[in-house]
Amino acid sequence: MADRVSWVPEGVNVDVPSSARIYDYLLGGGHNFEADRATAEALIKVLPVRGMARLNRAYLRRAVLELTSLGIRQFLDLGSGIPTVGNVHEVAHEVAPESKVVYVDFEPVAITHAELMLAGEPNVTALLADLREPEKVVAQAAQHLDFSQPIGLLVVGVLQFIPDSDDPWGVLSRYVESLSSGSYLALSHMTADSMPAAMAAGEEIFAKTAEPITPRTKTQVADMLTGMEIIEPGIVFTPQWRPETPEDVGDEPSKANLYAAVGRKP
Repeated sequence: MADRVSWVPEGVNVDVPSSARIYDYLLGGGHNFEADRATAEALIKVLPVRGMARLNRAYLRRAVLELTSLGIRQFLDLGSGIPTVGNVHEVAHEVAPESKVVYVDFEPVAITHAELMLAGEPNVTALLADLREPEKVVAQAAQHLDFSQPIGLLVVGVLQFIPDSDDPWGVLSRYVESLSSGSYLALSHMTADSMPAAMAAGEEIFAKTAEPITPRTKTQVADMLTGMEIIEPGIVFTPQWRPETPEDVGDEPSKANLYAAVGRKP
């Protein structure tokens, strides 16, 4: 087994690749292990995953900035992963330092590192929990967030790790039910619509990790926003969601391979 360091809790098998640690590696982070790096490098050979990760992270930043501009001061980030540069609280606090953020992930390394990083941040909390248990997550989050007031629910690049058998649509709808009117849902999701062969190869690689993926179509992603008022520009690839410059979109935005959208709860 790879050498264990202080930010890895006991019981975590670092020889089994983790989606959170793979994502960390793709974003240039240092909280990953040999198995994660090997899987990431295998993915790089079949998919533009570094670009996908970077564009997804950039979308997260723009979505958080948009929600803060709309008055949101509370965020619940599901499947938040390992903290790297440009975390939700850092982005939100640029505009509204009073913003409260709750991070949720079931990867112990992610939460352990988050707790170390967030020491001294009174408005930011990290919870070790499985997003597939909405009632438990909401009950824990409600100790830090006021669910009677609007919340920005962030589900960015995570639902592809929830198989159809666990009904991600139903799971997400239960979170939305817990939100007050005027809350927002920002999501992104992997798709095979634009690069089916490459994504199929990526699926085979992810099948050997702790969290296999299920890419979904635009229609399936749209179903996750049922009942929400989708704001402009609708469901698009991540670089097409409110880019700051034309260069942010690039020549082939479909290679982002993740759809993005933000909806408001009426």
